[in-house]
Amino acid sequence: MYSLLFRLLFQRMDPERAHHLAFGWIRRAARVPVLRTFVAAVLAPRHKALRTEAFGLRMHGPFGLAAGFDKNASAIDGMTMLGFDHVEIGTVTGEPQPGNPKKRLFRLVADRALVNRMGFNNDGSAAVAERLAARKTVFRTTVGVNIGKTKIVPEDEAVADYVTSTERLAAHADYLVVNVSSPNTPGLRNLQATEALRPLLTAVREAADRTVTTRRVPLLVKIAPDLADEDVDAVADLALELGLDGIIATNTTIARDGLGLKTPKRTVEAIGAGGLSGAPLKARSLEVLSRLYARVGDRITLVGVGGIETADDAWERILAGATLVQGYSAFIYEGPFWCRRIHRGLAEKLAASPYATLAEAVGAETRKATA
Repeated sequence: MYSLLFRLLFQRMDPERAHHLAFGWIRRAARVPVLRTFVAAVLAPRHKALRTEAFGLRMHGPFGLAAGFDKNASAIDGMTMLGFDHVEIGTVTGEPQPGNPKKRLFRLVADRALVNRMGFNNDGSAAVAERLAARKTVFRTTVGVNIGKTKIVPEDEAVADYVTSTERLAAHADYLVVNVSSPNTPGLRNLQATEALRPLLTAVREAADRTVTTRRVPLLVKIAPDLADEDVDAVADLALELGLDGIIATNTTIARDGLGLKTPKRTVEAIGAGGLSGAPLKARSLEVLSRLYARVGDRITLVGVGGIETADDAWERILAGATLVQGYSAFIYEGPFWCRRIHRGLAEKLAASPYATLAEAVGAETRKATA
């Protein structure tokens, strides 16, 4: 039914307008007590076998919403109502910003992919912190907060910008993510180089500890799939050195070649710059994840994201080393029953496997390959 709605309505609409329309429906449904309870019962049934622990946090399962969908923490309960086990909001910047000029979001329907050059459009860390502080929890969920650099802030002032956001948001975050891998903020990806990343992560860690003294806020870094293998290794080693809690692999890609795109090349070229997400990213994201797990093992929690569409995809990421998995782009194509299908499929995969728990399955295939 959703596929028909997508073809007849959403596919004919501007992608950003369609996003706001669907987002509004989700928010409104979550405000109606009887309706949200019914929707959650249908779309978010819980599977005891999928209960997951990451960063010392207990979750109903491993499948969460990646950053980018709920940039301003406006629909956390709505997305939980749809079945996401954790919700990562953002990317949030130190100052509010409108993002890049429209048109800035595009669908590659034949590839079940998106291209975006949104440019971190968000209300800014002060407004988002205020919204999170005022939030009245309807559904218990884990909330991650993804922070990035304000566009107008020079690279040499980036650390201070991230620290400002950390000081405002850390108290409201179940975990905090430093995003240095979006292709849509000039100079941002330069911060992935270890000589720039070390002082940034150190400063954010110190700011989080200084701001929140009653608990340790888990800190993660999100990296790009376009890093060379040796740079992936360097980030893994740095994460171990600094005692990070996790790495998210991966963000969107700037690549267009070698992805097996079905969309005509001239159409892709006409869209222009931006980060590509969705099914074509699957192979490289899995490769980066496996490489990270081979390097860090279970010393750091890994989050697999990029091209996850089915329970098979999610299970593959778990076997490769992901404790948590996230999705976003496939939600646009799969619709509101997506989480339900993922959870059911994962429960079936686990039951048919030799593993008693999801935790036992994490990294099993990578360990075999590197033994």
